[in-house]
Amino acid sequence: MTDTELRVAVDIGGTFTDGVATLSPEGRIWVAKSPTTPDDPGQAVSTVIMELLSQASESLGVAQVPMREVVHGTTLITNTLIERKGVETALVTTKGMRDALDIGREWRYDIYDLDIELPKPLISPDHRVELDERLNARGEVLTEITDAKLDAVVQAISDLKVTSVAVSLLHSYVNPAHEQRVKEHLERKLPGVAISLSSDLAREIKEYERTSTVAANAYVKPIVAEYLKELDARILSIQEHVPLRVMVSSGGFSSAESGAHSPILLLESGPAAGVLSALNTARQHGIDQVLAFDMGGTTAKACVAVGGEPPIAHHFECARVERFKRGSGLPILIPSIELIEIGAGGGSIAHRNRIGLLNIGPESSGSLPGPACYGRGGTNPTVTDADLLLGYLNADRFLGGEMKLAVDEATAAMQRLADELEVSLVNAAFGICNIVNENMASAARIHIAENGYDPRDFSMVATGGAGPVHAVEVARKLRIPRVFVPIAAGAGSCLGMLSAPARIDRSWSNPQLIDEVAWDDVASNLTSLRTEAEAELKAAGATDVEWTIGAEMRYYGQGAELSINIPYEAISSSTRQRLLGEFERQYKLLYGRLVPEAAPQVITWRLVGRAPTKVHHFQWGDDRVKSSVTPTESRSIYLPLRKAYGEVDVYDRYSLPAGTVLSGPLILEERESTIVVGVSSEVSILPDLTVSISIREFD
Repeated sequence: MTDTELRVAVDIGGTFTDGVATLSPEGRIWVAKSPTTPDDPGQAVSTVIMELLSQASESLGVAQVPMREVVHGTTLITNTLIERKGVETALVTTKGMRDALDIGREWRYDIYDLDIELPKPLISPDHRVELDERLNARGEVLTEITDAKLDAVVQAISDLKVTSVAVSLLHSYVNPAHEQRVKEHLERKLPGVAISLSSDLAREIKEYERTSTVAANAYVKPIVAEYLKELDARILSIQEHVPLRVMVSSGGFSSAESGAHSPILLLESGPAAGVLSALNTARQHGIDQVLAFDMGGTTAKACVAVGGEPPIAHHFECARVERFKRGSGLPILIPSIELIEIGAGGGSIAHRNRIGLLNIGPESSGSLPGPACYGRGGTNPTVTDADLLLGYLNADRFLGGEMKLAVDEATAAMQRLADELEVSLVNAAFGICNIVNENMASAARIHIAENGYDPRDFSMVATGGAGPVHAVEVARKLRIPRVFVPIAAGAGSCLGMLSAPARIDRSWSNPQLIDEVAWDDVASNLTSLRTEAEAELKAAGATDVEWTIGAEMRYYGQGAELSINIPYEAISSSTRQRLLGEFERQYKLLYGRLVPEAAPQVITWRLVGRAPTKVHHFQWGDDRVKSSVTPTESRSIYLPLRKAYGEVDVYDRYSLPAGTVLSGPLILEERESTIVVGVSSEVSILPDLTVSISIREFD
């Protein structure tokens, strides 16, 4: 990369589409933000890219700045699954396994709910086609596939007139040969129909979860492929020869071609990038225990990270029936940064529930019509409306003054809710903020405790458009003593994409006792997967790659595994001792003791390749940074501990030079977000213009 090429990151959120461009080697950045265009998401992306190029060209005094690449994250997959707006999809499965998607795990996520609603499968029973074939648990053929059987499957799928097919055959995680044969036959007989194989996406045990994963991939695959194709064309119309990369849920990026083939890997791309941005800030300031807090227009998510690396989960859910209830969604088997959805976003709608209490979400106003204060036809009160009425947002300087907020419309919407609740308008607005903050703090507290930590030992890094507004109050409730807000926090997910390494994950299940592992077979599989992965990483522009071997291990008879990781090495019987030693160390750390005379077992093998982790330093590319500690104004805001309004100083965040120390309560405003410090605190501007807030008042 030369010092005249831009790397551009664009993230499509539920409310806004954010973009950041960075220039090497100084790390100069420019930020752009535009309302998301749900009917044509690429339109907002084009708008943001053009704005970034305009800003960079003006700052550098040149006609045009060339782009090296565009890295992209999107909520398109998540929204398609939640809204059930995917394509007509068929499932090919082993004879007798047709109802696996309906049977699921055979348990209720809420045993006391008499009206429980279970997640509806993406593929209906009449779109599931059985194939008379069978492998055993060792991958050995019990029932052969014949051309006649395959022709019958083709005819059944042809009659359904679908555009995408998911293939999930029993025990294909051990032997993918039957699935591959089905794919080859379908491609010959039904050209143009998208095919997704479970053995390509999730070569892991658990038939229901694996089938759910490939069904979700097939359900969105044609839509995402067309979207990425159109987006690539839009980028090429702006500048030629600019490759499009996509952010994946595991915290890296890959090629657009890989994203079109396996779109389910992009499911949590935006929130994952927010965690990477927080970790980059933590590395810069030597912080080892971090709560990454990201709050946007639709959701708030958090991640507990220790030791500078994000935790990776391989099982999670999407499209939940009950947003905060585990087990109420569709299970997905892909590697993802371990995130928890801890609360609502700025656009989440507040309402009176059926028993007369105040509730927030899960419904969101989105970007259209948006919160009532946007003046675009929204009539429901939202978190953003409450923030405005409590004085936390400036109606005249939202988005740097480009977007004026309608105080009267926010007031009218809030008053209707207050009348329903029979409380004052102020109490309704504060109730919304307080419930949102308390819910987020409670969810984060449980998550931290489940990982064996104390929140008082953590620092919080806040990103997202609404994150800095609520971060200090959430941290206070958690008794986290220090909050960091990096520059361009409102577009933090984009900074995370620019910090992300190229990455690829591969896995396969073959449950074996560690004393019975066929090490030659493991070595052969790893070599084959690495060869395939290297080609994909090369397509994503990666040259220097670090490799890691992972294993999901447990004692024989247990139902939960531990994730074990060791550096890549030539696999042999000596690998046994390294894996066993790391398993016993982690098991004892988590449970306090080992299980006497129990037999350790490897369930799933993993291979991870990624570019090395680097600390990225960013600075503004324009001249927004000034040197003045004079407040721009004073404003009355609601102070949560005093339960009353009070006058506080308001500063332009980037008028404050590095080394400035102020005392809260106060407000720091910037174009993309607002930092609200509503309690006694020491607010410091660090050398890289990160804002450090040390909370002094917890009760």
